[in-house]
Amino acid sequence: MPLKIYNSLTRQKEVFEPLNAPYVGMYVCGPTVSGESHLGHARPFITFDVVYRFLLYKGYKVRYVRNITDAGHFEEEGKQAEDKIATKAILEKLEPMELVQKYTHLYHWAMEQFNNLPPSIEPTATGHIVEQIEMIKKIIADGYGYEANGSVYFDVVKYNDDYSKKNQPYGILSGRNLEEQLDTTRELENQEEKRNKVDFALWKKAPIEHIMRWQSPWGEGFPGWHIECSAMATKYLGKQFDIHGGGMDLQFPHHECEIAQSTVCNNQMPARYWMHNNMITINGRKMGKSYNNVIKLSELFTGNHPELTQAYSPMTVRFFILQSQYRGTLDFSNEALQASEKALRRLMEAYEWLKAQSFTAGTNAGDAALDSQLKTWVNELEIFMDDDINTAKVVANLFEIIPSVNSLKDKHITADAVSGDTWIYVQKQLALFIEQILGIKVELGANRQQLNGVVDLLVEIRKDAKTRKDFATSDKIRNQLAEMGIQIKDEKDGSMSYSFL
Repeated sequence: MPLKIYNSLTRQKEVFEPLNAPYVGMYVCGPTVSGESHLGHARPFITFDVVYRFLLYKGYKVRYVRNITDAGHFEEEGKQAEDKIATKAILEKLEPMELVQKYTHLYHWAMEQFNNLPPSIEPTATGHIVEQIEMIKKIIADGYGYEANGSVYFDVVKYNDDYSKKNQPYGILSGRNLEEQLDTTRELENQEEKRNKVDFALWKKAPIEHIMRWQSPWGEGFPGWHIECSAMATKYLGKQFDIHGGGMDLQFPHHECEIAQSTVCNNQMPARYWMHNNMITINGRKMGKSYNNVIKLSELFTGNHPELTQAYSPMTVRFFILQSQYRGTLDFSNEALQASEKALRRLMEAYEWLKAQSFTAGTNAGDAALDSQLKTWVNELEIFMDDDINTAKVVANLFEIIPSVNSLKDKHITADAVSGDTWIYVQKQLALFIEQILGIKVELGANRQQLNGVVDLLVEIRKDAKTRKDFATSDKIRNQLAEMGIQIKDEKDGSMSYSFL
């Protein structure tokens, strides 16, 4: 099956056809490093890591560009135009680039914890001021930008009038009507400088107290939020590229503004496929400072936040996110994370055990129906990924496969119930999808092998105790292991099996 992607631009699933196969260009909006990344940031970065991994698996040569916003990110929507980097630097009594370095390191650390692959290129806004200025000059020259008191704005109304005739109005991505925006736009700082309330800043004049500033044809200032992505995407991926990704919250105004800027400069829509992941809520509420529910990633890993009842490992969080399709809603709660933690443990224990087994190719299946069903479940893994990266269905199928693995492990079925070729195929495909495509890191390793040895010893001691009718010792071992999340099961033939809950 061909890969299909839901294109936010056309609002439908489309067969993915790269501009220059096998080469693929993908741009994803990265973090603003004015503070530590939080749980909400985890979803887009894990989502597009899986997209990247799957494209590589499909044989594409991917240039994955993910930027770092280290200057000029001021809020168009707020009452005041605020440069987040400069403001936070003053609060923390650090040089702006010292602050940037601190939070960039923390961001990279978090990405490593999640087992995310690094992007091909990770450009910074401050490293591309020249490109941004050149793009702004072109926008002005073409009549879609204007200077006012040292700042430069994009003329949204003129763009909309001209490009509506080309079926590319302002609002094409988000579906927002410009007339409604003109009626509902709130009063913003320096609104009197603009021709229209909806115009957005390409360049801002730096006030005297502003720390980060650059020379430009319009005086000292700093770039707007939207122009940096247009400049860097164009430089590293060309005038048009394949995929632009990010969170749903970036559709408007950020990606809408990117489309307008890039279209004026490059005479074409910048990306062919626009992918947006849905947001994470916390116990049914949007994340926000007013709710005190913004959970930093370091807090998530340590459990040090009022919303948390325990710490959660990076792989638990990754697995939790992948249990939902990226466009679906995802509500964080301790109960949901704890359920994911247990499910991941079950999955990885069965997978690790299966990896250690040796099967003989060419043997016949004793249970043809089971053999066929296993192959069907495994074959569907790629089918589900081809259907708009549906990791939720992939995970569901993994849990269809795992009971058969556990039945083999617990000797409820014998190895020859399924052909040797099928078991080898299951081993290979689970390794591919769990580790390479879903990016779930096996964290059990030698320590789990040692733990298994200890539990095996305790099971033998318990067997001996039962034989001697020392039921107090037998029950004590069973009960204390159960408290630690290890369940011992007495089989009908007198043997014992155990599993980690």
